[in-house]
Amino acid sequence: MTRSSSHSRPLQGLIGAGAALVGAAMAIGASQLSSEAGYSGVGPNFFPWVVSLALIGCGLWLVWEARASGYRNMEEPTGAARGDWAGFAWVSAGLLANAMLITTAGFILSCTLCFVLAVQGFRISAGRPDRRLRTWLQDALTGAFIAAPVYWMFTQLLAINLPGLTATGWL
Repeated sequence: MTRSSSHSRPLQGLIGAGAALVGAAMAIGASQLSSEAGYSGVGPNFFPWVVSLALIGCGLWLVWEARASGYRNMEEPTGAARGDWAGFAWVSAGLLANAMLITTAGFILSCTLCFVLAVQGFRISAGRPDRRLRTWLQDALTGAFIAAPVYWMFTQLLAINLPGLTATGWL
């Protein structure tokens, strides 16, 4: 393990400041949510407030650590020296496709597509791309086997509405 070098301390402080600023932005958003108590006396703004305050606290702690002596006992970074843009593009495409299709294709299909594209992106970034049809079908089945029980649990057991493909509540 190595000690943090003095030239990286300002960058480390920026990471903490960035985290605190994201937390502050989330707190502004949380302040605009209704605080009217819901189930068990907890309103819809409770968890956004908890997350934003935790993020602000962690960000300030990171700034303090960076100013005090840098992040202590940091290990050397692992992985590639540069980001893998192709893998990033695949994962981003999966997330964007999910957001665009969830209301028209339904939760299960859009999440399955997100899973397939994200797995492909992770394979590419690991240097193991696999473009065989069998692999794509396996990934689609795996994604569906993950998304379907989540959908059913939310819609059938918890009575939380998620967009479905049909009006039956099962797809």
